[in-house]
Amino acid sequence: MPLIVLTTSPRVAPGLLSHQAWQALRSGPVLTGAADHPHLPYLADAGIEAEVVEPDPAALARRAAGETVVWLAEHDGEDFMRAVGHAALSLDEPPVIEVVPGSYDLPGARVLDLVAVMDRLRTECPWDRRQTHESLVPYLLEEAYEVLETIEQGDYAALREELGDLLLQVVFHARVAGGFDIDDVAAGIVEKLVRRHPHVFGSVRAESADEVNANWEAIKAAERAAKGTESVLDGVPMGQPALSLAAQLVRRAERAGAPESLSAAVGQGVARELFDLVRRAAEAGLDAEAELRGAARAYRDRVRAWESSG
Repeated sequence: MPLIVLTTSPRVAPGLLSHQAWQALRSGPVLTGAADHPHLPYLADAGIEAEVVEPDPAALARRAAGETVVWLAEHDGEDFMRAVGHAALSLDEPPVIEVVPGSYDLPGARVLDLVAVMDRLRTECPWDRRQTHESLVPYLLEEAYEVLETIEQGDYAALREELGDLLLQVVFHARVAGGFDIDDVAAGIVEKLVRRHPHVFGSVRAESADEVNANWEAIKAAERAAKGTESVLDGVPMGQPALSLAAQLVRRAERAGAPESLSAAVGQGVARELFDLVRRAAEAGLDAEAELRGAARAYRDRVRAWESSG
């Protein structure tokens, strides 16, 4: 006789089960070790009676050897099911154990876990509870730079962890905010992406990356006009590193058709030279910030080699 183990995802709303799961639930007595299992009320509504029993691996294995039994597993019941497997193998005629997934995680479902953990930290951890948007700024910048460093080093194994640290900052800020939450943040970016990709989500045709970029800029211009902003430079974060700031300003202005003469003779002395270098790097298709960072890393390696040789 089989022991049917029905598993469900805690990230899927209770009551939403696969057709195979509903069939399994009607194939024999349904047992569970959790009196508060979230699916129990929905099973009752469907006329399926589930018996709450003391989790006993040996007793469950013996019963399944004589009849078909459905075990409604808990979300953290891996150790219990391992014990059931060992108990079944000790029997002269062990039952066949069949696992039936009742619900599956969708892509992005683990983000729900992060939101739940952040909610608990914000409630129960004294340090997390006292943080503000302002106090979290240094961590946001630090995590962003650590992501950048792993990409520059090609360390994609470390990139996964660093992206997680950066994602935490997004979820943390959304949790701190009083006027919106993480769903509002996600809804906003989804709406923006759909709006700015009419060639994917609408009827506009775009056969090349250049056409996509042209559509993107036209849509952004329309958005600025709708907001009442007049300058193409509105929205450029002035707090970013100076080289990337200068490059973004030049790039935005040139896209808007600003004459090249406006970027000539800006500032004095070293500032003028640096700004000119940024403009020349852009003309050559280079990122001045990345180029200087590369030179700085090379200098660091030389200093370390010099220290080691001494």
